Amino acid sequence: MTGGRITLAHGSGGAMTHRLIADQFLNLGGPTDARDLEDAAVLALAEGTLAFTTDSYVVTPRFFPGGDIGKLAVCGTINDLAAMGAQPLAMSLALVIEEGFTEDELQRIMASVRETAQMAGVPIVTGDTKVVERGAADGLFVNTAGIGRRHPAARISARNARPGDRVILSGTVGDHGLAVLTARHELGGLVGPKSDCAPLWPLARDLLDAVGEHVHCLRDPTRGGVAATLNELAFQSQVGMRLSMPEDIVSAATHGACELLGLDPLVLANEGKLIAIVSPEAADAALAALRGNPLGAKAALVGEVVDGPPGRVTARTPLGTERMVDMPSGEILPRIC
Repeated sequence: MTGGRITLAHGSGGAMTHRLIADQFLNLGGPTDARDLEDAAVLALAEGTLAFTTDSYVVTPRFFPGGDIGKLAVCGTINDLAAMGAQPLAMSLALVIEEGFTEDELQRIMASVRETAQMAGVPIVTGDTKVVERGAADGLFVNTAGIGRRHPAARISARNARPGDRVILSGTVGDHGLAVLTARHELGGLVGPKSDCAPLWPLARDLLDAVGEHVHCLRDPTRGGVAATLNELAFQSQVGMRLSMPEDIVSAATHGACELLGLDPLVLANEGKLIAIVSPEAADAALAALRGNPLGAKAALVGEVVDGPPGRVTARTPLGTERMVDMPSGEILPRIC
């Protein structure tokens, strides 16, 4: 905490977010160790294994190139289930609406929710709506929950990365974060990329169908981007990671905007990408499976898991040296998901 008060940096997905979770939200009857935190809880039932997740969405602006808060809410929930190897079965949707919000804008957002859910084949089966006084909310807050059935071959856990494993990324990084940033600020006419927002279960399913138990970890790198996600996994698995990112893993539009603005694409949010950590003997087959799906056409091998120091992530630079890829800290880019 900073002076006992929540700051925007606590919602950035970086170090302060993780400290807040550890201080305030563990020991609520679920996980008691930060290393056990996943994108969705796994529920073991007699007839199989389910995954259950919940999330809230507060993006500003609510409409951005490639998506809007409605599409984002549906995709984000599906993707948290997919990252645990679970086929989404049903979702809930709850809204907190500020007094004065226009019905036309709400109708546009709900149309996007309906279109995205129908495209993904995931029904929204329950929900809730609250209206609060003017000034009590930033227009619209969306909360979702989702439940899914785990793929029979899924043995995914944030603790499962092992030295020698390969790190695979399903496509270019940082596009969502830049899309929201350029939509929020005109930035002198700078044209950024479109958001990569997309439901990822079909991509996760293809990967699990192809290499199954060889997928040790699976994540969608949202807040804090690839840097935060890999730092989390390295800590939770008590391993190190060494990255060697191919140049085309950053799109031309994102690279140009990052160069101009002095941003690192590794800390920018993604909403349509998966990070897979797989055993070395399955890396080629995993890449082929991802590239066979349009959502993973640009999948690439971006690094490997190494034997320590635990929690340390480094990246090779174009000059052949290595730099630290730290857990992001402070206010990275507020209201991106």
